[in-house]
Amino acid sequence: MSKPLVRLWLLITAGILIIHDGFSQTPPFRIPLPHSDTTGVMEDSVLRIKNLNPYFTLHVDSTLTYQLELNRDPSKYFFFLKNAPVGLKIKEGGVLTFRADKSYFLSGRLKYDFEYKVNLGVQNLDNPKDRVDTSFTIVFFTTEVLPSHVKPTVSNVLYMEEGDTINFRVQCEVGTYPIEHINFYSNIPIKTNSDVKACDDNFTWSPPYDFVKETDSGKQKLLVLYFVGTNKMFQRDTATIKIYVKDALNYPYMVSDYDLAVKNMRTYILRLKYAFFQLDKKVKKTSHTRTDFDMTTASTALGGTIFSAQASESAKTTGTILPSVGVALVPVKETVAPPLTAEQNQAALVRASIKRLDYTIRDNALVGEKDPEITKKISNLKSELKATQVQLIDVPLEETSSMTEEQLNAYFNNPRVAKKYRMKKLP
Repeated sequence: MSKPLVRLWLLITAGILIIHDGFSQTPPFRIPLPHSDTTGVMEDSVLRIKNLNPYFTLHVDSTLTYQLELNRDPSKYFFFLKNAPVGLKIKEGGVLTFRADKSYFLSGRLKYDFEYKVNLGVQNLDNPKDRVDTSFTIVFFTTEVLPSHVKPTVSNVLYMEEGDTINFRVQCEVGTYPIEHINFYSNIPIKTNSDVKACDDNFTWSPPYDFVKETDSGKQKLLVLYFVGTNKMFQRDTATIKIYVKDALNYPYMVSDYDLAVKNMRTYILRLKYAFFQLDKKVKKTSHTRTDFDMTTASTALGGTIFSAQASESAKTTGTILPSVGVALVPVKETVAPPLTAEQNQAALVRASIKRLDYTIRDNALVGEKDPEITKKISNLKSELKATQVQLIDVPLEETSSMTEEQLNAYFNNPRVAKKYRMKKLP
């Protein structure tokens, strides 16, 4: 060995290495070297756990006892745990103990196949800076697998009608591995108001009024619901619910149809009232004209009688002429104002039809929130309206824009007008 190498070896064994830079004016510095004992073995200066297992797997109802070893005197150090699962403890001296009691899993405080990360710390009792922080993972498993089940809150057979709403909760009976996902499908495509994907979700559905077709036997249709639950081990459980949907009356639509039938009838009644007003007005005018002619004829005849009793010859002549004038006014009356028998009969018929239609509306009024006879009442309204229209097909009907509904009702319900068309008592 050359002399420079021997000199370097002596400096290293002495524990001091002096480095000098000939091109620098800075003083030389020393680099400390690791200490070694007389045997030449390096001293372990970093605190560490020599036998830490990073992963523990325990069977249920088993016991764990594991002694942690330090590269120091364990009596001078304190061991502690963070985020430890229930039941896991560490004793003085670094002894890990745990008993995976089955009751922990049945109560839900522990889970199978779930990785619990536990933080482990070791602290020197005299030197705060002398410590180590690490972690390990513990997992529990069991060979006794209890299946999880999907349990809806209703029975597996239900009956309902169109337009009704069904609402229930899809619950889960938790076993060894809980159900994580639920898939839903049915034998008939339906549109639901909810989406069932996990336990405790609600299922809500309302069958439309056209769900049951005329071709379905017994006027009902079978709907089968399937709720398939899957756990993390891909084990499946299926809950089946059969729903028999019966044909039902589309009540909202029938109410709209009923309202339309009533509206059409009331509109027709207003037009009939206006026609009655026109007919009655015409009859009344003719009646007044004929009355005026009758009064004139009677006055002329009476005047002729009075003049015939006078002493003057001219007055007697006038008295002879006036009765003839009164007689001549009779054909004039018949020509100018002939009796309107047809119009008066039409007015009486129109008034009777209006009364009948009003009675039909009152007699077919809806009772309660859902009248079971609404279809029959709608048919009665439409048939009565059609029969009246056929009966009064020759009566001219005009729009009532010149009079309001209140004016027409006031005229129709006038006692003087009603008295004219009221049925006379039989002798």
